[in-house]
Amino acid sequence: MILRPAYVAGRVGKICAKEVLSGAHPSGRWLIQVDSEDIVVSLSPKEFELVNDDFEIL
Repeated sequence: MILRPAYVAGRVGKICAKEVLSGAHPSGRWLIQVDSEDIVVSLSPKEFELVNDDFEIL
């Protein structure tokens, strides 16, 4: 479940991959495909919570 930013907060998404900056440096952020939108957002671990298929927070 996405917690922030406000324009996607409360929506569910799927983790695509860890974000990698140029030069193959990891950014510490994750790329999340928002289920109800045709967008991918880059989020820090504090901006989302992992849930299972039954929407239980892990």
